Amino acid sequence: MFNYKKSLRTRIFISMIALVVAASILIAGVTIYQFTQEAKELHREKLNRKENAIRANINYVLRTTTYPVDTKNLSLIFKEKIYEIQDIHNTEINIYDLDGYLLKSSFATFYMDSVETRMEPEKVESLENSAEKKYVDNFKINDQNYQSSYTYILDNYFKPIGILNLPYIEDDGFLEQELRGFLILLSQVYLIMLISAIVLAYFLSKYITRSLQSVSQKIIKTRLDQPNPKISLEEISYEIRPLIKAYNEMIDELEISALKLAKTEREEAWRQMARQVAHEIKNPLTPMRLSMQSFERKFNPNDPQIKERVNEFSKTIVQQIDNLSAIASAFSDFAKMPAQQNETLNAVEILRLALEIFNENHIHFNPEKENIKIKFDRNQLIRIITNLVKNALQATEHLENPVIEVKISTQEDDVMISVEDNGSGIPIDMQERIFEPRFTTKSSGMGLGLGMVKNIIETYKGDIKLTSKLEEGTIFTLKLPKSNTHDI
Repeated sequence: MFNYKKSLRTRIFISMIALVVAASILIAGVTIYQFTQEAKELHREKLNRKENAIRANINYVLRTTTYPVDTKNLSLIFKEKIYEIQDIHNTEINIYDLDGYLLKSSFATFYMDSVETRMEPEKVESLENSAEKKYVDNFKINDQNYQSSYTYILDNYFKPIGILNLPYIEDDGFLEQELRGFLILLSQVYLIMLISAIVLAYFLSKYITRSLQSVSQKIIKTRLDQPNPKISLEEISYEIRPLIKAYNEMIDELEISALKLAKTEREEAWRQMARQVAHEIKNPLTPMRLSMQSFERKFNPNDPQIKERVNEFSKTIVQQIDNLSAIASAFSDFAKMPAQQNETLNAVEILRLALEIFNENHIHFNPEKENIKIKFDRNQLIRIITNLVKNALQATEHLENPVIEVKISTQEDDVMISVEDNGSGIPIDMQERIFEPRFTTKSSGMGLGLGMVKNIIETYKGDIKLTSKLEEGTIFTLKLPKSNTHDI
């Protein structure tokens, strides 16, 4: 029914049902046992009442007989009277002497084979040793239960002169019928009770865990980069209020920590940016300084090649100024956050447009279909693809047969874009740092391209991953949220 890492709600539900079922089985067992015992007690009482009534008749016969009241005359005294007593009480009667030999029986002649002509010595001994001077024998014949009682017949002086035996047949059919009817009624009651318990357990477990589910949903939605609402204590049961109070306190501490972390990250980012800017600006300034010093030392207005030297010096200075301008532009681009326009775009069309600026024949574009919708900024998407393809071109420029493949496909609620090349690959120790703003594998440049790409993609709730093997190639995989608009 459920796997057994069960939720609290499931465990409460199963525990309640198990408790009801266990209690029902226990009560049913006790009830059936009690019913059976009472039925047996009823048979014993019925046998006792019949025995007392027969003994009263026998005592009356002994008091009114003209025969001497002794063992020898018992067969004569009850020669006819035993049948009268049988008719009155509807019970067979056997009379034995004190040694257990049969003297008289009310059974018909053709039934006499089933009557003991002599009692077993053990029965005689059990009767003699009994404190109540009574012995009851329980036995079964042909799946029929019998009870047979043995008591002494006393003379007028309370002296034993014989043994009275009353065979009694238990009415098993009646007992089983009563028990069957009782069990049917009990099963119906328990079935109704079980169904009611299941319904009650379901709603009760749902009610008990409702507060915990509310807390769980709030905790799942908790984010460091956004305001998190607190949970009102008025909506929560008393038992879990300490948990909610601790959660609300955690939200306060989380907001404080988030502010501190954001401040620290901003400060660290600016410090890193300042160090990088300073480093990159020094690179072109140094050759500019050396060029100026060299030109100053060697400057001679009368030199016939003075114009060529001035032109060469000017080119050097302009080149370094261009480098400074490129550095400034790159840092400016990196600092800009993409405008969250959330345009609904056909990503296939935008990628094809971005690739048109490259004239290389070894760049292949393979879309899964012609219309894949995403919500993104048009210019930023072109910027990302252009950056990744440029990196792939630089990685494959030394190959005789370079191949760059751009793919786009859908995967559930995401759009997957990959840029793959067969270049030299990126070493493992560099892969972990490839998206850092200051990191680069090139001998020139600021190392801002992939950092910029990652920054833009994460702004749009996307992700970028790198897969690379040395001498085999590199794959950059972008995962972007798909637009709600149905794809054609």
